[in-house]
Amino acid sequence: MRGFHSKLDASLGMAVPLNLAVETEKAQALLQTFSTASLLASAGLGVFCFLADHILTSPFIQHHVWLRAVLDNSVHGVIGLWSWAIVIGLRKKSDFYEVVLAGFLASIIDLDHFYMAGSLSLKAALNLPQRPPLHCSTVIPALCFSLRLLMWACRLKDSWCSLPWMLFISLASHHIRDGVRHGLWLCPFGNTAPISYWLYITITATLPHLCSVLMYLTGTRDMISTKHGVAIDV
Repeated sequence: MRGFHSKLDASLGMAVPLNLAVETEKAQALLQTFSTASLLASAGLGVFCFLADHILTSPFIQHHVWLRAVLDNSVHGVIGLWSWAIVIGLRKKSDFYEVVLAGFLASIIDLDHFYMAGSLSLKAALNLPQRPPLHCSTVIPALCFSLRLLMWACRLKDSWCSLPWMLFISLASHHIRDGVRHGLWLCPFGNTAPISYWLYITITATLPHLCSVLMYLTGTRDMISTKHGVAIDV
């Protein structure tokens, strides 16, 4: 019995420090969401949005429709990749691939304009009778949840666990920026009033932190901590 108790005490003694280490790691990962570097990166994102939007209003760009469309779509992409970089940090080569994918997702959804128009004509794509399907904001949670279910059904590795959140931040950042002009389309309830410009800047800059907190609450942050390292920031 004495030997048994000794082994039990030893195992409990090892379990307590291990649990403490896990909880400490989780707490550090959450704190890094609001680290100085991460907050500065968010401020930089807000400044970028302001400057990019100001440049896009220049008469030269406004006069050339294709140039305006390409640059506007590129800004969507940069906001998406910048936002995801704040969430995961840039610590190794694979992180760069992730942020590029986030930027790609944030910009490619504008292709639904051409799908809705049934033509490659930019004029037709910009003058649609109604907004295209991927610009419906209620589609975002449906797509993210569907992707999560698909990943679960296919038994994908934990390294893919952040993909639904990447999709969320890419689409949400795009919709919020478009909302300045058109409001948010919350099908089947209709459209909201246009988002005020400074509210758009504020939401865009804080969205990565909101995403990080939600990922922490759902346990996704723990998996990313293992994948990217404990200190997750830019």
